[in-house]
Amino acid sequence: MDLRVAKTKNAIINSFLSIRAKKPLEKITVRELCQMAMINKSTFYSHYGDIYELSDSLENEVVMSVIDSMDHPEYIVENSGEFTRELLFGYLSQDHLIQILFSDNRSSLLVSKIERALKELVFEKYPELRLDPVSNMGLTFAIYGGYYAYAQGKNQGRDPGLVVSVLQELTEKVGECLMPKNDTYV
Repeated sequence: MDLRVAKTKNAIINSFLSIRAKKPLEKITVRELCQMAMINKSTFYSHYGDIYELSDSLENEVVMSVIDSMDHPEYIVENSGEFTRELLFGYLSQDHLIQILFSDNRSSLLVSKIERALKELVFEKYPELRLDPVSNMGLTFAIYGGYYAYAQGKNQGRDPGLVVSVLQELTEKVGECLMPKNDTYV
């Protein structure tokens, strides 16, 4: 990528994050963003269709960073407690951006995007689980339940290490009930 293009994209992203940290997405204008980034509107539109496309792109990058931080996303099937630990540490590694990008009415999008991406990884390795309703419920429970319990513990000022440890143990126990009892997955 051309250095000027990279600098322009960085200016757009940094300006967006700075504004987004203070305002809901719906209140951000391209004009305001361009002023802060010191670019023309046409320059912005050569990179993004609108503010929502920019936000969605950054959200997807955060989701992929969370997933990429996991050494073994397939553990959701094979070792649900360890999966939960890796996922929650992935959230912690991106906490600052998560707080900015997934605030206000976009808060539920994080877990939804994580679930979609993780399920695709799992279904690539275990295609037979795609149509198994019990496994799908178990996957959803591990992803949503782990995240919301983690967020609640964090909001209550609990020690993140303790929160992760407790949720790891809980997910292991629930995973034993919800995931298939088949040697194929162990």
